Amino acid sequence: MTRADRVLAVWCLDWPAVAAAAVAGVSAERPIAVLRGNSVVACSAIARAEGVRRGMGRRDAQGCCPELVVVQDDPDRDARLFEPVVGAVDETVPGVEVLRPGLIVLGARGAARYFGSEEAAVVRLIDAVAVAGAEAQIGIADTMSTAVIAARRGAIVAPGEGARYLAALPVSELAAEPSLAAPQRADLVDLLRRLGLRRIGDFARLSAAEVASRFGADAVLAHRTARALPQRPPSARRAAPELTVELACDPPIDRVDAAAFAGRQLSTRLHTVLSAAGVACTRLAVTARTETGEELTRIWRCARPLTPADTADRVRWQLDGWLTHRARPTGPIVALTLEPVEVVAAGALQLGLWGGEGEETERARRALVRVQGLLGGEAVRIGVLSGGRGPAERITMIALGDELTPAADPAKPWPGRLPEPAPTLLLLHRPVVHLTAADGAPVLVTDRGLFTAEPTRLRWGRREWALLGWAGPWPVIERWWSTAEPAAPAVRAQVQLDAEPTEIRAVLLVYDARLWHAEGVYE
Repeated sequence: MTRADRVLAVWCLDWPAVAAAAVAGVSAERPIAVLRGNSVVACSAIARAEGVRRGMGRRDAQGCCPELVVVQDDPDRDARLFEPVVGAVDETVPGVEVLRPGLIVLGARGAARYFGSEEAAVVRLIDAVAVAGAEAQIGIADTMSTAVIAARRGAIVAPGEGARYLAALPVSELAAEPSLAAPQRADLVDLLRRLGLRRIGDFARLSAAEVASRFGADAVLAHRTARALPQRPPSARRAAPELTVELACDPPIDRVDAAAFAGRQLSTRLHTVLSAAGVACTRLAVTARTETGEELTRIWRCARPLTPADTADRVRWQLDGWLTHRARPTGPIVALTLEPVEVVAAGALQLGLWGGEGEETERARRALVRVQGLLGGEAVRIGVLSGGRGPAERITMIALGDELTPAADPAKPWPGRLPEPAPTLLLLHRPVVHLTAADGAPVLVTDRGLFTAEPTRLRWGRREWALLGWAGPWPVIERWWSTAEPAAPAVRAQVQLDAEPTEIRAVLLVYDARLWHAEGVYE
């Protein structure tokens, strides 16, 4: 490698925790952890000092640090707040590429020539990031993966010394950066440890043939990293101009939601073109042109080929950052362009171009995006498991392409939650039904949450069934601590019907305002 090939990586420490603290207004002196589901994915240095670690469960983390502030993972938030940092670095040294919010890379040669040396460039870039309101560590090496690992230690690796620098580091460093490693990289690291390969140098001493024959495809990429070789071989090539796609925005876009919707449509078009050409994108340039002629461009780099969902995420993050940044564009966006800067052959992807989902799944997804284009962004929605006590509360409907964030945390206890199994079908209009006793009298619920009589029959419209059994009633008492006048609690019950095998066999009932409603059916 020559100095001209060298890469500079700018790593903002604990960026998800930094962004979350900024949005929540949490002081830098308080420990904070970011959770995905119920597991810690990032935390501040103060939280680490108290024993909090990535991968910990919520309860374990709070046990280590009772003062811990816990927030949920939000990639949109991280990307939006990172854009000023990217802009500050780009103004200092042009040509940045974003690996993920919190980590960017650029060529070291131009920075070293402009500022006089690599060391001087590091000082200037750290100052630029500080002015943008963040802290950064910088690493420089011959390859991108080595530079990223060096950035975690704030090191400049001499030309040709990448393999020697990596050899003494623990093998866990190969899985430390998610933007350079597949999700199964942690399993590979665990296997290497059990085989006695505890240092990166131990793994690097294996031959490429041994690694390829005994481990998976991701191990081959990890082995190239361990040997300080580029993760992608030189076959990665510049994309043909005809793979670029553009969308004219009519009317012009000045809102984040409209920009994200347009980005999803353009992402689908791009991957249709890439699929037809038999290639996949590994570096993507997102360009926006405004009414005043201003042109904004940002390059996103990914260790693995981008899927349609990956592309849509990056377009949404970038547009969100531009439209909410304090130096907003000079006018509404009138055109969006996606340019594959670098592509690889789709045949080289052992798990399939679309991440193992299958071509049928991808065709269905593209069809749904077309429906969105015709009927609007909210026309296609996906159900996400949420927290709540009733079955309808436990589903949050999210527009296709938006971040799948539930309205309430499903990992919380939720005492009084309806027991399993959940109804097969939820009835959002909740029709009125009549529950009666053996003498024909209506069965109601007392103030103590009990049936006024044993239910024997259910009438629903013109149909009527005898009951084979029932369970409940279960009062739903919420906000019992409130000083406001409490509303009468809803009550749920399940009834099993003496029905034909092809008919509804059981119904979930909810009692509200002295009426029974059918909330769900079991088939």
